Amino acid sequence: MYRFLLTPRWWAINVFVVLAVPICLAAGTWQLSRFEAQVDSHREQERLAEGEGEVRPLAELLPLTTETVGHQAEITGSFDAEHQLLVPERMVDGRRGFYVLTPLRPTDGSPAVPVVRGWLPGRADPAAAPEPPAGEVTVVGALQAAESPSKVSGRTEGLAPGELGVIGAASLINVLPYEVTDSWITVREPEPPLVAVPATAPTGTGLDLDAFQNLGYTAEWFVFAGFAVFMWFRLFRREVEQQRDRELGLTDEGPAPGGGTAAPGRPNGPDRPDRPTGPGGPKTRDEPDERAGATRPNRPPERPADDLART
Repeated sequence: MYRFLLTPRWWAINVFVVLAVPICLAAGTWQLSRFEAQVDSHREQERLAEGEGEVRPLAELLPLTTETVGHQAEITGSFDAEHQLLVPERMVDGRRGFYVLTPLRPTDGSPAVPVVRGWLPGRADPAAAPEPPAGEVTVVGALQAAESPSKVSGRTEGLAPGELGVIGAASLINVLPYEVTDSWITVREPEPPLVAVPATAPTGTGLDLDAFQNLGYTAEWFVFAGFAVFMWFRLFRREVEQQRDRELGLTDEGPAPGGGTAAPGRPNGPDRPDRPTGPGGPKTRDEPDERAGATRPNRPPERPADDLART
């Protein structure tokens, strides 16, 4: 009954479904794994933002990657108070203020590290910023990536001397007389009255729009796989029904049920058994119509033209 599955048409359908379903499932699983990775990254960033996690030497976390951003780093050196900078118009807990940034010169002679020692409310005022500790210190804080000018909430132009608009090596290279890393540290436990600057997650991590797009793509690929199976079953059922109808003679290709007349749409044979020819039935062209005289009205006999002239 299912021999039609071996026809070329059904071979093509079967091969397409057999290939399409695993491919759709694999693509959906891959998109789901990307979404789960984004969720794990978001949870990790939340944990690191709270100051949790193992403190590691800064040298082990460089060069900076999306996996190392936000980790607690430790570095030993001395602050360069002469080149302390203020980063104006920065928001913390819904209030506007400024960062206090002081370069740290490591004891091992490596490039200096920008350290945001904390945040203060109000307008950027050098007199309000406390002096950094003197001598050798050990700083512990969250490692951050260089800022992008397009994503900075504060002012980046028209800055006063001693102010910095964007935290990064590209901006500091014109301010400091020595080399600096293209990353910075926000101190986990600043000295009063400074307030700790929250760590930010790197671009492309966390539950952002891209993460939910991956979740949407997951659903789409799984729906495609289910649709391919559904269409195959629908075509299969229709083929079985058509084959059953042909066996029962319910189509034009076979006799009608009961073995009577030919299939609908076909003319009758020469005998035309379904067309009565007896009395009361339709007459052929050669048969006289006996009822013609009964139905024809009586007319007076025609008179010759001479008779009409004499009268």
